[in-house]
Amino acid sequence: MKKKTNRSSEDKITIPQAKSKTSRRDVLRAGLAVGGASAVGAGLFNVGVLNPGRALAKAMNAGPTKGDLAILQFLAALEIIETDLWQQYNELGGIQDKEPPAGVVLGGSGNTAYTNDLLILDGDMSQYIHDNTDDEFSHFTFINAYLESKGVKAINLDKFKSLPGSQADGSSKKKRITNLLELTIDTSFWTRYRSDNKNPDLGDTFPQAVPGLNKGMFKAIPADNADIPANPGDTDKVNHLKAIAFTAGFHFAFIEQGGSSLYPSLAQRVTNVEVLRILLSIGPTETMHFQTWQDKAGNATPVTDPFTGLTFQDLTQSTDPLLEANLIMPEPTFFLSRKFPKVSIVRPTNTQGAAKGAVAGLKADGLFRGQSDAFFDLLDELAEAADYAERQF
Repeated sequence: MKKKTNRSSEDKITIPQAKSKTSRRDVLRAGLAVGGASAVGAGLFNVGVLNPGRALAKAMNAGPTKGDLAILQFLAALEIIETDLWQQYNELGGIQDKEPPAGVVLGGSGNTAYTNDLLILDGDMSQYIHDNTDDEFSHFTFINAYLESKGVKAINLDKFKSLPGSQADGSSKKKRITNLLELTIDTSFWTRYRSDNKNPDLGDTFPQAVPGLNKGMFKAIPADNADIPANPGDTDKVNHLKAIAFTAGFHFAFIEQGGSSLYPSLAQRVTNVEVLRILLSIGPTETMHFQTWQDKAGNATPVTDPFTGLTFQDLTQSTDPLLEANLIMPEPTFFLSRKFPKVSIVRPTNTQGAAKGAVAGLKADGLFRGQSDAFFDLLDELAEAADYAERQF
């Protein structure tokens, strides 16, 4: 349930509004009105359509548009959200040090039992969790620094750190922006990337890899020491904590596949070449994260949580091509239209409503359960501004 919180005028973040746009149709009409086809050709040359070098220089020198800055503000907010959740995972199952930007202390001291269950997925899980956390810190700090260099206020969500996190040993027990204790995880990303004839951009839907995760609310970190087995003979608690760790494994992949799609989706709305470079440079790192995490999630061993009924199957033994654990490369599928040959791609990448879609996915994930109305209002406002941005001449 959302908590009622009033936002003062001082708290509000100014979101740039998109500039007016000049369409190709407007250019053509103007050319025809002046003097027919020859004028159209001259007009197109002047605006850079037939002079790409001039168009590139113009895009570089003009600076970011208001729409570009709105996209960056939205991405900064999402990267802060990602950092918040990854920091919780790192405190309990990663490596706790001062490596992130500006010597930020990641906090926590690790939880041995939880970490050992994560290590079932891969022996290097702690290092991977740490490095993903480090990457998200770098993403939002860079984007915020770039915004400030353009005279735009950086995004800060510290006032929304109001949710209780884990109280188990190893956690810093700080208040959080995100809720990892009541997740409803969509695992259709697993089958989406293994399908060779469907694409969400063409209206297709996909089955769940772990159906139970999408039907309830589950912990991805131990809530407190009651979730930790007191001894290895407590089979119920052993299986319970193992299911929590495996939930985290699939959640890692869910989060990062979202970024894999969001950056190329929003890049299609960017005007300034430098801002485009930022999106094209950060976006692929999200895909690298996703590739890693879906590979590790597939190593989950069969287990049923005796307290929640959540069941994980052994996907390494599956013969269903939509579920096989080692099929981690994106299967070629239809793109743009079914009339074209199949191609291996990131999907979805449809730009229409991409920001709002990303927010809707995170809300459905349960990541913000318990957050305030003010938080949702701000996030929706940032998403709307990003989706309103449009590539300009």
